[in-house]
Amino acid sequence: MTERKTPLDLAVDLFFYAPLGLIMNAEELVPELAERGRQQVTMAHVFGQVAVKKGQRRAERVLSRLPHVAESKGRANGSEPVPTPVEPATQTSAPVARPQHNGAVAATLAIPDYDSLSASQVVPRLESLSSGELDDVREYESANRGRKTILNKINQLQG
Repeated sequence: MTERKTPLDLAVDLFFYAPLGLIMNAEELVPELAERGRQQVTMAHVFGQVAVKKGQRRAERVLSRLPHVAESKGRANGSEPVPTPVEPATQTSAPVARPQHNGAVAATLAIPDYDSLSASQVVPRLESLSSGELDDVREYESANRGRKTILNKINQLQG
């Protein structure tokens, strides 16, 4: 049986003999340790890639169940941006039922990719619309997300 070392013996090994052994055998040990380190980094990289791909597949499955993402799935492969999720409700008591986006109606609006835009992206674009186009945006916004910033700007523009 091996004899247990005292804390003093362990400290002497760690702070004296191990560094001395490293210095004396550095020419042999450093390349071997470097190679082991490279292998560990490579393995960590591979495991990381696998974990990310698995996470992406899981996220895609979850997101594909959401109505606003499933509706725009065809647009995700093209040049059009994927719509952002509906802004979360701020109430904590009961969930707020929001109407579903109607992609067919949104596609007819004078602002391309309307559902994918935030209010701060929509507001500046409203100024270039005709009165009829503003009415269409107001009707759609009121029936869907009901963002006050957009509705107030339309009211302001139409006087």
